Amino acid sequence: MTSTSKPLTILYRDEWLVAVDKPAGHLVHPADQPKDDDLVTMKILRDQIGHPVYTIHRIDRPTTGVLLFGICRNTAKALHRALARHEIAKTYWAVCHGVAPADPWECYVPNQKEEHLPIRDAHTSFQRLAVSTPDAMVREEPGQISLVEARPHTGRYHQIRRHLLHYQLPIIGDFRYAGIDTSYHLGELLGTGTRMLLESKSITFDHPMTGKQVTISAPPDPAIISLFPQFTVL
Repeated sequence: MTSTSKPLTILYRDEWLVAVDKPAGHLVHPADQPKDDDLVTMKILRDQIGHPVYTIHRIDRPTTGVLLFGICRNTAKALHRALARHEIAKTYWAVCHGVAPADPWECYVPNQKEEHLPIRDAHTSFQRLAVSTPDAMVREEPGQISLVEARPHTGRYHQIRRHLLHYQLPIIGDFRYAGIDTSYHLGELLGTGTRMLLESKSITFDHPMTGKQVTISAPPDPAIISLFPQFTVL
């Protein structure tokens, strides 16, 4: 483990799999053009448990929460196949700028990573969990924020972030899609700084070795519960 990294919080471990609560700002695996100060979850976890680990899924660098790795290469491959068959369920929490619809909704807007790449089908289910008007935002327009649960059924590039933006619900701190000036301004008002408020909350799958259904959940992100304290114990 490098001197600049803290031990990761392990949420689940058996002889085949290990899941951690990935901190915001950590890469999942080494970047194509690595920098000396990169914090790479895969490497930190490898050093922490003293065993190689294999990626199963990915979450964006600014996203926090549940991240699952294989300790056994074959188990990781089996879960890769399950992921491709949409047999793994993932849940995210996002704090959005604006008021989300009261009723659950579906988004099917196709996704394209870059202009020269194919347009891919994408599907996310959304549900509003809460709406709040922080004191610091009373004079803002809009002056409300929403806590939204997202369940992606496909795994496209920035899918949740783009789908929420489609409904004019940018995620707080999403500098790429919400805008740099707006993100700095709201981060200062809300006391969340430059954090993007998107958390990988849970993952559910059938264990390839035991056949049992496993659900792994992350504790609520402190930056999220600072705005929605009623969800502290979830």
